[in-house]
Amino acid sequence: MGILEKISEIEKEIARTQKNKATEYHLGLLKAKLAKYRAQLLEPSKSSSSKGEGFDVMKSGDARVALIGFPSVGKSTFLSLMTSTASEAASYEFTTLTCIPGVIEYKGANIQLLDLPGIIEGAAQGKGRGRQVIAVARTADVVIMMLDATKGEVQRSLLEKELESVGIRLNKHKPNIYFKPKKGGGISFNSTVTLTQCSEKLVQLILHEYEIFNAEVLFREDCSPDEFIDVIVGNRVYMPCLYVYNKIDQISMEEVDRLARKPDSVVISCGMKLNLDYLLEMLWEYLALTCIYTKKRGQRPDFTDAIILRKGASVEHVCHRIHRSLASQFKYALVWGTSTKYSPQRVGLTHTMEHEDVIQIVKK
Repeated sequence: MGILEKISEIEKEIARTQKNKATEYHLGLLKAKLAKYRAQLLEPSKSSSSKGEGFDVMKSGDARVALIGFPSVGKSTFLSLMTSTASEAASYEFTTLTCIPGVIEYKGANIQLLDLPGIIEGAAQGKGRGRQVIAVARTADVVIMMLDATKGEVQRSLLEKELESVGIRLNKHKPNIYFKPKKGGGISFNSTVTLTQCSEKLVQLILHEYEIFNAEVLFREDCSPDEFIDVIVGNRVYMPCLYVYNKIDQISMEEVDRLARKPDSVVISCGMKLNLDYLLEMLWEYLALTCIYTKKRGQRPDFTDAIILRKGASVEHVCHRIHRSLASQFKYALVWGTSTKYSPQRVGLTHTMEHEDVIQIVKK
């Protein structure tokens, strides 16, 4: 029996097992086995000596956004509209066969946009170059999931399932569980909150399935067995995702209104160029980037060339971005903007910068 058959057998058993207190241990074990087999499926086979052809593109710009969706939902049209790159678009499926990069210039930042080939059902098992597409998506900062507004919710649930099975968690945060394997001493289990979905026995069963018999486990929030398995496996990617419904000019106003009110969703039309500016605003929000301007002593701030950093970046990050030796010669900095109590404020290396702050660095 191959890995794919084993996975489908376990999925069928999970589907037909009733969920109650008596079966929770059995279900937990099945989920652990399922995660284990899926991990084996993703590992490249040792026997194949020929190198597979990937299509990862070199990372450039301040952030990276991947376009994922079924064939013919308007990914290439969207790339051509937003960037100066022309991606071939036609009325047949699989027009795009490799990864095509483009650059969006917005608020002084260069955002790399990757147009990936369409995903089909079973992509996680390698159908239709699905593995390469998903491997590139794992390296992105934000995923834009392009969906056809006329196809309803079917596409969204199928794509989420494909990404979930390869360890991409969309719009979720990392579970607050401390887990550390040890040399000896058995399994020590603790929790700072009341657990409703996991118990000590279930945690031990899952760890035994992974052949871990000595470990320290501390639950700091009420997590499900699936989230605990994610912590053990450790190769999960948590990333924000925007669900973009294209072709809204082909559906009714009521349906557009319903789709637009869903969380993390934006409705657009590439054909009629509707709502693209709002999508860019949302994308900027999800990327959580900040612009920081520099100023020389006795001169006006330079608002033409911004330093783009992640939200929560400190003065030290700004120093490293300007020059790697600047932090070691740093004396103090003067900051104007919303991150200070008064302008200008004299700050140290640990001060957190905010969007559109102005900084003047003084060396020793």
